[in-house]
Formats: sequence, C-alpha cells, structure tokens
Amino acid sequence: MADKTGRKLRFMEVCGTHTVAIFRAGIRQLLPDNVELVSGPGCPVCVTPDDYMDKAIAYAQHPDVIITTFGDMLKVPGTKSSLGEAKTNGADIRIVYSPMDSIPVAKDNPDKKVVFLAVGFETTAPTAAATVLAAEQQGIKNLFMLSAHKLVPPVMEVLLNDEQVHVDGFILPGHVSVVTGTGIYEPIVEKYHVPGVVTGFEPLQILRALYRLVKQVANGEAKVENEYEDVVRPEGNPVSQRITDTVYEPADTGWRGMGIVPLSGLRMRETYKAYDIEQVMPLAAVELPAPKKTACRCGEVLRGIVTPKECPLFGKACVPTHAIGPCMVSVEGVCAAWYKYGQGRFEYGK
Repeated sequence: MADKTGRKLRFMEVCGTHTVAIFRAGIRQLLPDNVELVSGPGCPVCVTPDDYMDKAIAYAQHPDVIITTFGDMLKVPGTKSSLGEAKTNGADIRIVYSPMDSIPVAKDNPDKKVVFLAVGFETTAPTAAATVLAAEQQGIKNLFMLSAHKLVPPVMEVLLNDEQVHVDGFILPGHVSVVTGTGIYEPIVEKYHVPGVVTGFEPLQILRALYRLVKQVANGEAKVENEYEDVVRPEGNPVSQRITDTVYEPADTGWRGMGIVPLSGLRMRETYKAYDIEQVMPLAAVELPAPKKTACRCGEVLRGIVTPKECPLFGKACVPTHAIGPCMVSVEGVCAAWYKYGQGRFEYGK
C-alpha cells in the first residue's frame, strides 16, 4: 500500500505514551523505507516552558507554601534551577500520584498554602478540576492550582502551519480522545486535508492505525478514523468535559519550542479564582531570570523538525541520569525513549 503513494510519507504521533509504545515494540524498524514516524509535542512535561517552572520554583521557595506535583516535574529545568534543587535546599515539595492527593495534605497543613502543579493535556484537566470542586465542597480554603494545561487541536494546527514541519497524517492520542471524542479533530482534518487515526497503545493497534493512514493518503482521502472504538466514542466523555468546563476556560498559553499558541491552554474561570495561586498570590514582583542559552534542541524535537540524535547533547552531556532538557527528563519524552529503547544506547555505547 505504501508503494502506491509514490513518495515518502511522514506520520506524527502526538502522544507521549504512543512514542514510548512505538519504540518499545520496535515499530519504526518494521516500516517500509518510504514511511517515517516522527514524534510531536505529546509529552506534557516536555512542552511546559521555562517560565512556568520558574514560577513553580518561586512559589516553592515561600516558607508558607507546600508544592504537590507528579514526580517527573522535579527534574524539569527552569532558567536557572529545578524543583529538585529547590527541594534539596529545603523547599517543601511532595510527590503525589493524583491531584486529589493534595486534599489530605491541605487538611493536615491548614496554616500552609498547598499548590498543585496542574500540567497535562485534556486527559488530566478533569481530575484537576474535580479536585477544585471537591475542595470547594469540603470547605478547604488553602488548596490552589498553578495551571498549565494544554489542548491538543490548537497545537496540531500550529504544526500544520509551520513551514519547517511536514506531516502527512497524525496518529491521534488515545487517552486524550477518551475525554474529548473524535469530533474535535475533524475541522483540522478537513481544513488541511491531512488524515488522522485515533488508536490505542498495543503494537497491532498502532500498526493498524498506520495502515489506515497510508491507505487514506494512497486514496487521496483525509478523514478522522477510530482504531480505538472499544474506549473512544465520537462524543467523548461528557461528564469529564462538563467538570473541566465548570472550572476552566480556554486561554492563550506558552509551549516549549512554539511560544504562545492562541487558545491552546486552560485557565481557571473567574468564579474559581480563589483556587488559582496566581490570582491569590501573584508573582508580579518576582523578577524571573532571562532565558539561558543552551545547545539543547528539545523545542525542535517537539515540533518534529529534528530527531534527538541531531542534538549535539544527546547521549553525551544529556543522558537520563543527567538530563539537560525536558525531552530527556520525562519517561514520555522523545529523547528519553530514543535513549532507552536503543537509538542512544546502541549509537553512543551507553
């Protein structure tokens, strides 16, 4: 089927879990020479920009603040430091497995402001929103969010408008689509005539999605298909959507490597500003450091412009035990996947 297209095909996955699954199964090595897979901005930790990390570190340094966060955020670099360094220097930073875990922390520390670092895509936004609603219901006044949620469709459109990025189709995210449904991708597919297939994370599911993408290109088609029908419905999960919409509204937000993308993030609504740490405890007086110069090419990797091996730091100065950029920090990061599943280890002898 791929031979019928008469040209090289480039498909992008926009989900970090897909990135890891593709590498773990060795799917890239199974594909025809004219079919290439490239990873996009599907890792929530990786796309979080430096200024958010700087804010998180600044809050962590306040003596009356407790930060709760997912573990992989500790190593993500800001402009001069990281949460891990702040923790070493005495900041009260606690690893949690769910935003809801922040509620007992807030109850046990009524004299502290407990700030959860709310990052992620449409998948995690409902749990953060549900935590806010639970705190409201229980009368908890000292729990707050530092929000940096991202939305997938707007950044897909940015990639398709980027002259440096060439994509013939998208492997659409499974987890995100469980919440959003498949309909959110249809305007983009129709506008840019680029096919997309939602799929799960088993090797055969991913291969079937790739077959559908190649078939669409060969037939001159562009539509949204669903290879994950057992869990993804066209309308998504209305309950999760309603919870998110109750607490959050779309807003312009920054992405690593892409700058500010209009209406690609979520901010807390005015009615819930009492749970927004940036509203309750603004950092306007804090002077954030200027971005430091680095050879890290994580921003370009996230846009599919370069592969990790084209970064001069990859496998040398930047390895999982000493990560320079967030693409190597997170377990879902593209650089981490390249390194762990062979590309870095075999090429660089690590």
